[in-house]
Amino acid sequence: QVQLVESGGGLVQAGGSLKLSCAVSGISVSVHTMGWYRQVPGNERELVADIRRSGNTNYAHAAEGRFTISRDDAKNTVYLQMKNLKPEDTADYYCALYDWVTGKYDYWGQGTQVTVSS
Repeated sequence: QVQLVESGGGLVQAGGSLKLSCAVSGISVSVHTMGWYRQVPGNERELVADIRRSGNTNYAHAAEGRFTISRDDAKNTVYLQMKNLKPEDTADYYCALYDWVTGKYDYWGQGTQVTVSS
């Protein structure tokens, strides 16, 4: 059974930092593309960053230069380091695993809330 469990969210002032973690069980993160998404109530979920099996990374424009996605294969965990946070980064953040068979993100965590105060 595949499980993704996020942690690390919280309340932070603008300009501050947070590091989100996504602990994965039941499947190896090293052979899958992993992504971090975020969603503001009433809006669609949007991709923030992803990391490929090769280690290559991809960032949404809003995240470039401030967020870093990384992976610890030994811990089977994916991280999202967020720096210089802005109030517009406030959202629920979700970790997801891409299934090459179906061609979409099929596995999701429960989310962790990030609130950035101005």
